[in-house]
Amino acid sequence: MSDFPYQTSLVWFRRDLRDFDHAALYHALKQSRQVYCVFIFDRDILDALPDRADRRVEFIWESVAELKASLQARGSDLLVRHGRTREEIPALARQLGAEAVFSNRDYEPAALERDAAVAQALSSSGIGFQQFKDQVIFERDEILTQSGKPYGVFTPYKNAWLKKLEAFYLQPYPVDRYFAQLATVPPEPMPALETLGFARTNLAEMKLPTGMRGGAGLFEDFGARMAQYQEARNFPAVKGPSYLSVHLRFGTVSIRHLARTAWHAGGSGAATWLCELVWRDFYFQILHHHPRLAGGASFKPEFEALQFPGEAALFEAWCAGRTGYPLVDAAMRQLNRTGYMHNRLRMVAASFLVKDLLVDWRRGESYFADKLIDFDFAANNGGWQWAASTGCDAQPWFRIFNPVTQSEKFDPQGRFIRKYVPELAACDDKEIHAPWTIPALRQQQLGVVIGRDYPAPVVDHARQRERALALYKNA
Repeated sequence: MSDFPYQTSLVWFRRDLRDFDHAALYHALKQSRQVYCVFIFDRDILDALPDRADRRVEFIWESVAELKASLQARGSDLLVRHGRTREEIPALARQLGAEAVFSNRDYEPAALERDAAVAQALSSSGIGFQQFKDQVIFERDEILTQSGKPYGVFTPYKNAWLKKLEAFYLQPYPVDRYFAQLATVPPEPMPALETLGFARTNLAEMKLPTGMRGGAGLFEDFGARMAQYQEARNFPAVKGPSYLSVHLRFGTVSIRHLARTAWHAGGSGAATWLCELVWRDFYFQILHHHPRLAGGASFKPEFEALQFPGEAALFEAWCAGRTGYPLVDAAMRQLNRTGYMHNRLRMVAASFLVKDLLVDWRRGESYFADKLIDFDFAANNGGWQWAASTGCDAQPWFRIFNPVTQSEKFDPQGRFIRKYVPELAACDDKEIHAPWTIPALRQQQLGVVIGRDYPAPVVDHARQRERALALYKNA
């Protein structure tokens, strides 16, 4: 008799592109005589992407290549396929004679539907399907109110989350103890990015390292800055954030390692950053309990019928970074050029689209979904609904960011603006936040004529603020 419940198992990697502290890999190795590993470039996802030069696909490709090389160094391999996951996983499991497929849970409705289809296909072939919590600290129903209901407001959720946290939930899975169970596999070539139908982007030019090594390097760098995070995170021209969001998105880092480090570090900087990880769990559990959000529903039903009057031309100006509000434009140009946007600016840009331009928040949500390298449905939807006051927020709907005040407060010297809106570089530190107020003669001297060299504001903030208040009040 074998000591193992399974002779052969298959680990299906998805948004967990690492071979350490990995729940599904750990459980498969412990329960199986031999374990194969696979990653699918899923046509159902890739074929729907609007841009053939997508930084996310390139990031995944690079990270998969590193994971593949790491498994090859252990005498095994990561089998890489390109097809429809619903067909590829059951077919490969049958081909390998696998008795079970192991994966980590995903929480988006489309992923749940895909996983259910895969589970059914496996079951019809007598193959088991086991899933595990891996990308969050607490999932689904693990943090509930005293009456057993899900939280709809962040602060009470955070307090309950922190109260429940203990070392047990942050323990790493000691995968390396069981690597002997990896199946011996002759190395297979990796399909080229171009074979998948995608082109290289400017990812290599950006200071965004990929894969497990990239994530480890970024976290090591952030560790030296974590104590300053609470203050530094708000200033887009300062190296304040961890820049780990894309690594969290694709699981090249372990959420347990990150949270454990912050929890043990103590201090306001580490506590503030740990709070960001709590937000991430919060939005995942919101999506779990309210799957209707994936269909474009407002979290607060009373705002479902809001009719946003913003015109298409205003939305296009926002997308292009041509609104005439320098901080908003710099934020949008950063997104378009790099696929990244500083978190403070995500709030500013989103508030501006919804509360100043009066454009439906769903249009902005969709634009970010196409452009953000760290796009995660739960967090993106949560952030947009927060900005639009239709989501999980204890604040009333009349919170409206002033784009000029935000600019003066968080980019006081205009360093970030000058980087992404170079046509305003000659303005002094005061002028750069509201260049339309510069006298005409001075504009001529600077070579920055508003309406010629840089757009005039597409709307008047004070007037639009009143329109937004009336829109929400009458909802």
